[in-house]
Amino acid sequence: MQFTKKLREGVKRGDITTSIRVWQSPHVKEGGRYPLEGGHVVVTSIREITLNDISESLARESGFRSLADLLQTARHGSGHKVYFIRFRYESTTDPL
Repeated sequence: MQFTKKLREGVKRGDITTSIRVWQSPHVKEGGRYPLEGGHVVVTSIREITLNDISESLARESGFRSLADLLQTARHGSGHKVYFIRFRYESTTDPL
């Protein structure tokens, strides 16, 4: 699961635990582990939603300044299905 550079630190700190993706079909699955700089993102749930389900607060929860900011990033491909993903970050780096 890829994240824009501006979101990666928030994901790694645990501040961002949700993501909205616009895909043709799901690219991740519940329980899946996806590498991210020094650890893994573990998908805890994924469900299909509609664009109307996305609120300003959900956009901010996902690490974006606004709904418009989220949609600009999420709508970069040819997908038309909207997925709401919950996840957690697990570090594989030992603390000092």
